[in-house]
Parts: sequence; C-alpha cells; structure tokens
Amino acid sequence: MPGDYKIQEKLEWGHLATFMPNKNLPVYNWFYYKEGFSREMVMRLLQMFSPGREDWVLDPFCGVGTTQLACLESGVNSVGFDANPVAVFASRAKLRAYRAERLRDGVSRVLKSRYQRPRGSLKHAMINRAFPPRLLEQVIFYRDVILHIREPEIRNFLTLALMNVAVKSSYLWKDGAVLKIRKKPVPPVRDMLRRQVGRMLRDLEGFPRTGVKAIVDFGDARAIPLEDGSVSAIITSPPYLNKIEYTRIYEVEQELFLKHVAPSPHVRTFIGLGLEKLERDSALLVKALDPETVKGLPREACPYLVDMAQAIRELHRVCRPGGRAGLVVGNGCFPEGVVESDVLLCRIAEKAGFKVDRIVALNKRWCTRRRTEKVGLARESLLLWRKI
Repeated sequence: MPGDYKIQEKLEWGHLATFMPNKNLPVYNWFYYKEGFSREMVMRLLQMFSPGREDWVLDPFCGVGTTQLACLESGVNSVGFDANPVAVFASRAKLRAYRAERLRDGVSRVLKSRYQRPRGSLKHAMINRAFPPRLLEQVIFYRDVILHIREPEIRNFLTLALMNVAVKSSYLWKDGAVLKIRKKPVPPVRDMLRRQVGRMLRDLEGFPRTGVKAIVDFGDARAIPLEDGSVSAIITSPPYLNKIEYTRIYEVEQELFLKHVAPSPHVRTFIGLGLEKLERDSALLVKALDPETVKGLPREACPYLVDMAQAIRELHRVCRPGGRAGLVVGNGCFPEGVVESDVLLCRIAEKAGFKVDRIVALNKRWCTRRRTEKVGLARESLLLWRKI
C-alpha cells in the first residue's frame, strides 16, 4: 500500500548527514557550511547508484558544492543549483581548476600590499557588533585590495580565503537560527590570511581532478533549468521542515563580500504568508497527499510541503527513467508533535511517479514542548527513490 514504508535503521551513518566529516578534508573545508552533508555520504550514494562517466548527477540544493566535489573526484559529471549567493560563490570557488603559479603571484601581491586604514565606516549593525573596529578595518582593506585584482580566478580564490578568515576571527557564533556575539582574542588578519591561503594552495596540489564537468549556478528547485530526463541520479539534502532560514545565517558574508550579488528568493522563504495564499497552498497540497493528512498538519508545515511537492515534480521531470535519487531530510518538531516529513515526502514522490525503495533512519532525537515535555521522536533520514 502506498505510504507504508519499511524504515531501516543505520544510525552508524548518522554523522555522515552532517558537514562535520568535511572539516579536515582538503578543498571541502574551504568554507564551513553547517547545513551541508558529508563527502562520504555522497561517495556511498555514488557507489549505490553507479552513474557512468557520461551520466550527470544533480544536486538542486547544492549548498557549498559537496556533491559536485565528490563527483569531480569520482569522474562523474555533475550540476548543482542553489538560491543562496554565499553558497553559490563558495561552490564555484571550490570547483574551479586553478593555475597554481598565477595564484601564488596574486597571493604574494596581496600580502605585500601596504596597509592603509580604510576611509569612512560601514553602516551595518551586525557587522559592527561582530568585529573589533581595528580588525574590521583590516578585513575591509584586504577585501578592497582583492576586489581590484583583474583575474577572476585569483580574485575569487582570495575572496573565499578572506571570507573564511573574517568569520573565524570575528565574534560571530552561529547558533541555530540565531547569530550570536561571543568576544574573544583575535590575531592580525594578515597572519591568518597568509596561513589560510597557504593551506588552500597545498590542498590544490593533492586534490584529484578527473576531467569531468562540475557546474553550479543560481536556481530554484521548483523550476530546474534542465531538459527532461537529462540526469541519471539526484543526490541532495533539501532544507529541513521548520529549521533555520539559511540566508539569514550568512548575512555577514553576503554584506561584506558579495554585496554586488543580489540575494535570490530561497525555496524555504515562507515568512509573511497571507491567509489567502496559505489556503490556496493547502488546496494544492491535497492533490499531492490527501485531505485528511493535510487537515492534520500544523499550518506552518503546509507551505514547506507545497514547495517540496513542486520541487519533487521537477526532480521527476529531469530524471531519466530508471534514475535514482537519494535525499537527506529531517522531520519537523512542532508543539503539536512530530511531522514525519520523510514519510510525507515519500508519499508525494510516489504521486509524482517515483518508486520509494526505502527510508533509512540516520539519526533520532526527542522533540520537546516547553523544553522539557517530550512530544515525539524525530528522525533524520535518507530517502531512496527510483524513477519508474
């Protein structure tokens, strides 16, 4: 019966659903993205799906390019989309094929630049709270020096390095959906930048490049700019139900380094919905699920599931017959209880034309109401589908 799924437990895979295993991996760790998953998760799915060298793998929520980097190592073509300018920039910088000598020349020019205190002040409340004044001036000085470099490969490489340094040396603490300030001693930016680019240059020397294509662009998973049946596999981790608004957490990086890139609408921007739109979305969701299921959902879950239903329909369209999909998702915690988004997404996928192979539970945790009252056990799961 559709909707009755056997849930297999592989809790030993739980850490692979996080970005933590990437922290010590060359190139993967050039930008820490706590919402991402691990290289090892992608590698296991690639082994499971066995795409050929001429095939394409899609990640429609690609974040900072973990799927694309793993495909690049494995000799598989890949394409990824994201709506977050910081994520798209970091992905492209990590995936580019660099010429080491040109990079070293650019790095040398920047580090030898004579420091001059920037004129004027930056009027951004969070940035001014996040940095000691002198350190912020150093970050802005090097940012402006880097922005004047004509060669895009050198400019973007060094911008990502400085972005990494700036966040590490700031008072910022990313705690869930909130940016907090924690004051601490910070070293000079020049010293940190020298060490950071040194590590990145060494990473490039040993990172395998197999000659396949790795493409990342801005995109909305609800309207994927690919032809029907053009990908053989999908490996991704969509935003989780009622979790953080990712773009807010990276507003400092966006404002300081990528202000020239206009923020794009994110697939999970649901704040400020009017009642009329909420009712219309509920009607659309009934088609993807059923009236009784939709009636029992928290109001806040409906827009998310509508957006995901639209995205899943697109995934089905661009996937070739027999193609495979692996999605890492998390259940939603609400005062009313747990919303099993893994099961609901599988039901939506079946309506769209996928066959659900299985749900693999990777992590489990208690959801609480008023911090102490347990209302249910939520899963973080790997969904495995096949286009029929």
